[in-house]
Amino acid sequence: MHLFLDTTDTAVLKDLAATGLVDGVTTNPTLIAKSGRPMLEVIAEICGIIDGPVSAEVAATDVAGMLAEGRKLATVATNVVVKVPLTREGLTATAEFTAEGIQTNVTLCFSAVQALLAAKAGATYISPFIGRLDDHGAEGMDLISEIRAIYDNYGFDTEILAASIRTPAHVKEAALAGADCATIPPDVFLGLFKHPLTERGLQQFLADWAKTGQSIL
Repeated sequence: MHLFLDTTDTAVLKDLAATGLVDGVTTNPTLIAKSGRPMLEVIAEICGIIDGPVSAEVAATDVAGMLAEGRKLATVATNVVVKVPLTREGLTATAEFTAEGIQTNVTLCFSAVQALLAAKAGATYISPFIGRLDDHGAEGMDLISEIRAIYDNYGFDTEILAASIRTPAHVKEAALAGADCATIPPDVFLGLFKHPLTERGLQQFLADWAKTGQSIL
């Protein structure tokens, strides 16, 4: 399972990428706005830090506008993935990007039939929003399982990128449901390392080691 960071904070990204566990990055207009920096500059810097896929989202809502913006974003670096919304226009643009060899991430997916259409359009990634479905009383993780079943039925190559993840438990459940990737906020990524028994056990080991008076080096 690939782990992506959902952030435009390049300082945080550099720090966490040093773990060797960050496979890619996703961004969106909200994160770009929070950065307070020009979008192309931010995307270029992120692509210089991470070799894996970096999703950069179009702002246009019409097909011609999405195509123009997506083509521009794709020139920033070879690992840019053009992110488009799951609308009729977005999927029309996705099919054209696919024909042109431009990778895509279709975002704001909330149903299995939407994911089916995205796969038929040739999307590289589909981003089902787990947390937002949970917020509306649905079981977001059920959507991951449904998409997995449909994609396996028909041999689609589109990868399931679990998004709107709020907790480490979401990451675990997405992995169990067969998601290919998960995009997570930095604080959730850091939470994946933690367990109280790990911390307690390490404290005991260190205390016992100190009593020996030994040094490995």
